[in-house]
Amino acid sequence: MVTTTQSLSDDMIELFAAEVNANIRLVDPGEEKEAELQAKYFDDEEEDEENLRPRPPVVTVMGHVDHGKTLLLDRIRTTNVVAGEAGGITQHIGAYQVVYQDQLLTFIDTPGHEAFTAMRARGAEVTDIVILVVAADDGVMPQTIEALNHAKAADVPIIVALNKVDRENSDPNRVMQQLSEQGLVPESWGGDTIMVQISALQNLGIDDLLEQVLVVAELEELVANPEGRARGTVLEANLDPGRGPVATVLVQSGTLRVGDPVVAGAAWGRVKALIDDKGDNVKEAAPSMPVQVLGFDNVPAAGDEFRVTDKPKTARDIAEQREDRYRAADQRRTSSATGTGAKLEDIFEQIQRGETATLNLVLKADMQGSLEAVTESLRKLEREEVKLAFVHRAVGGITENDVSLAAASNATIIGFNVRPDRGARDLAANQDVEIRTYEIIYKLIEDIESAMIGMLAPEFEEVITGEAEVREIFRVPRIGAIAGCYVRSGVITRGSKVRFLRDGVIIWKGAITSLRRFKDDVREVHENFECGIGLTNNQDLREGDIIETFEEREIPRT
Repeated sequence: MVTTTQSLSDDMIELFAAEVNANIRLVDPGEEKEAELQAKYFDDEEEDEENLRPRPPVVTVMGHVDHGKTLLLDRIRTTNVVAGEAGGITQHIGAYQVVYQDQLLTFIDTPGHEAFTAMRARGAEVTDIVILVVAADDGVMPQTIEALNHAKAADVPIIVALNKVDRENSDPNRVMQQLSEQGLVPESWGGDTIMVQISALQNLGIDDLLEQVLVVAELEELVANPEGRARGTVLEANLDPGRGPVATVLVQSGTLRVGDPVVAGAAWGRVKALIDDKGDNVKEAAPSMPVQVLGFDNVPAAGDEFRVTDKPKTARDIAEQREDRYRAADQRRTSSATGTGAKLEDIFEQIQRGETATLNLVLKADMQGSLEAVTESLRKLEREEVKLAFVHRAVGGITENDVSLAAASNATIIGFNVRPDRGARDLAANQDVEIRTYEIIYKLIEDIESAMIGMLAPEFEEVITGEAEVREIFRVPRIGAIAGCYVRSGVITRGSKVRFLRDGVIIWKGAITSLRRFKDDVREVHENFECGIGLTNNQDLREGDIIETFEEREIPRT
């Protein structure tokens, strides 16, 4: 039974229409409103063919998880990204520019895990050429086919990089046969797909691959108009503790300049700074150039189109109209949710009683792309007897406001690559709010799925043993940075596992290598005392950062 004022889902409307033999047409008012906005503010902007100029190709690297995509880019740009990824898995989009044979190339590294399908799809939409990385010892895998389908849908040239050919069990011919079955026939077999055998680990075949990219780019005759107002796509966005909302964008037309009024989705602002992939401030960004943009009033969504407007008021008006529309859509979704809200640990009991349960979640993540990917992954877990309702989703650390909201809505807080601050932890304990934090998406999905089928039984629990605030930084020759700290709670012990937090977001993980009280080496330092802390392989220290020590204790099975 439903009331006369209750909203119905699209599925329910279709079922009802079938019962009464009515014809219905479901329309998205949001799309119509967006079309009106575009027509009002941007339809007068036309490309002048006389102003078209050659531009660098945008190359997207795709493939299955752990097939060597990031390591390949690592070799191309001679930096080390892999070491900083959780579990060696890329979980954000990175965009980089390199110079090869005096020509600029733009590379986009997309995650290979199945959960990041949406992010990978966006990578294909902004790209000119796709490099499909396939491990010669592993062959075509599910995400290889998925990435291939995205590339085909984008209708862009595909170059296959057969990686790990240096391994003893590699079999390039077998992989080429598998790719042929997917419609990619190698040139050496009479087809039209370029395949290059490489070893990212041994730095073999990289030059051959880049030369093929240049050849394909030349055939594509890539051009753009560098004049006029810039537009492009938001690849990634996050809330930086020191800089505010930061968006990584790819300029696709026009030139983006410092001071330009800009709008992306429901976020708007004036460009305060542009930072290139090397971390340098630049005054402008031409077509095919990826840059970080500072100046948005809030975090735009990954995948949003950004546009430069004639004046800030126009950007603000567009953003506010979109925000109103998004808020109305969220209210409709919330009001149409059915069932009784439940916490994670209660969900199976409701299912056993034959009730339709709604699992209420407050979801926080470090990056906008991660937030979206986790959301989509969790939505796939919904079943007839268990629905998911996202009470709140946002970028940034877990705060006391999140805990209060979760307590009021009987929700569980899920944190991906973020941590609760001390106040949030204390409030959660008082309010009996469950906070679960994850750094690997596999584990997050497994836990939620296990809870929904009544099998959630974690073997370990994490216990926070100490928390220290960085008050001063000391630079010691041949040793590096030492953090002068004040222990705010618990006990800091030498050798402890440690997390480095900046506004609740995990910046780094490692261990305490040295611990001192004045000039003495000590084993532990208690609450309300000062100490010097040395950390493994971490030199990015700032005053106000939090050093959190923890240990994992086994939970006895009942």
